[in-house]
Amino acid sequence: MPVIILVADGARHDTLAAAMDDGTLPALARLRAEGGYHAVTSAFPSVTGPAYAPFLMGRYPGPIGLPGLRWFDRERRTASFPHYTRSYVGSEMRKVDRDLAADAPTLFELADTSLAALNVIGRGLRRRQRLGRSAGFALRAARTHFSGNVQGWLGIDREIGAQVARRTARRRPEVVFCALTGIDKTSHAAGHDAPIVREAMRIVDETAATLRDGLERAGAWEATHLWIVSDHGHSPVREHEDLAGLLHAWGHGTISHPWVFGRGRDAAVMVSGNAMAHLYLELDRRARPWWPELAPRWEALVGALLARPSVDLLLLPHAPDRCEVRGRGRGAAFVERTGVGRDAHYAYRPVDGDPLGLGGPLEGCDDREAYDACAATDYPDALVQIAHLAGAPRTGEIVVSASREWDLRSRYEPIPHVSSHGALHREHMLVPLLLSRPARLTPRRTVDVMPSALAALGKPIPDGLDGESFV
Repeated sequence: MPVIILVADGARHDTLAAAMDDGTLPALARLRAEGGYHAVTSAFPSVTGPAYAPFLMGRYPGPIGLPGLRWFDRERRTASFPHYTRSYVGSEMRKVDRDLAADAPTLFELADTSLAALNVIGRGLRRRQRLGRSAGFALRAARTHFSGNVQGWLGIDREIGAQVARRTARRRPEVVFCALTGIDKTSHAAGHDAPIVREAMRIVDETAATLRDGLERAGAWEATHLWIVSDHGHSPVREHEDLAGLLHAWGHGTISHPWVFGRGRDAAVMVSGNAMAHLYLELDRRARPWWPELAPRWEALVGALLARPSVDLLLLPHAPDRCEVRGRGRGAAFVERTGVGRDAHYAYRPVDGDPLGLGGPLEGCDDREAYDACAATDYPDALVQIAHLAGAPRTGEIVVSASREWDLRSRYEPIPHVSSHGALHREHMLVPLLLSRPARLTPRRTVDVMPSALAALGKPIPDGLDGESFV
């Protein structure tokens, strides 16, 4: 059965549900009644780009090369001289495919025919299978982004949605992947529950309705799966911490985007979302240092960060499978992982507090048990997400998750942020998954989307995926 994945980028699960309930989104409400609606967890960091990897690769983004929207290449093997940093905001988005692990296949590489629009990850697509990749479109998108033109993004969504619907009805590819970004842009500008966000949601609804109508006319709807999903949520921002400026003020030579050509070699501050950040320390080192080696020099910085109201959690990786978690005012604990992939087991070992609010120690949890242990907390799926990101080769030596009502970048945003995402909070991590057909198993994570698509297509599911099929 063909699979259409429509990404309502930035949609909160509760906001989307409320809009269906009050009649704003009739096409989506009809799908919900026929299939099902689930709140599932995204990946950490919960940001556009990295959080598309679960949909298209069935993997958490950090271990396959996407630790965030921005990162520092300590090994100097991927990013270029002289700054060795990567930012997927702007022209370097075209480098996502080359930055991904070569041995991690995409859904496009495994499907016979595909169509994609605004997909970020495109490995396996031919040029004619991509919409919105022309030089003219790239110029339009860049002008819209850097001018802060929120209404312009809604126009792009309408145009892309209509093109995808027409092409799908005419050619009926096995896999269709279309991301509509207007909900995210308008949420940043006005808040997740603003009227203009409802307008962006209606474009998603209209696109779903047009897709369905075209397939019904072609007699192909009954053989099609249509899934609407989001990559992250949103929460209000009242205060902006200039994290890079803060480290500089404390006397550390610091680089950060967009000014990555500075002479600072103490730290690189790489913000995503803008509610999370990687801090890379002692930049002249070519091999990654773990926290026990860094602590004598940098413990004071950790203490100073935890004293800031902007900081909720700090992750301090000790080894590939062991990470210390410190919560502001809530003590420290270790998250540990044994084994790999779906066979991994997770432990939570408090030291002098309970920073994740799990109520006590946990031992030997498989990925389902780890999910259930975190489900009702402020940090859904935190054990699994922390373990995978902390041990990833391109992750920073300190990972910052911001407090509610704060983000970590106060300058250089074309759209002034009144709402943000990227952190481990449930408003950022819980996202909607709307299915046109009932699921065989209850979906848990966005990483389940890709193996489910392969199952729906009747194709073998490769080994090593982090998700499981709900079809």
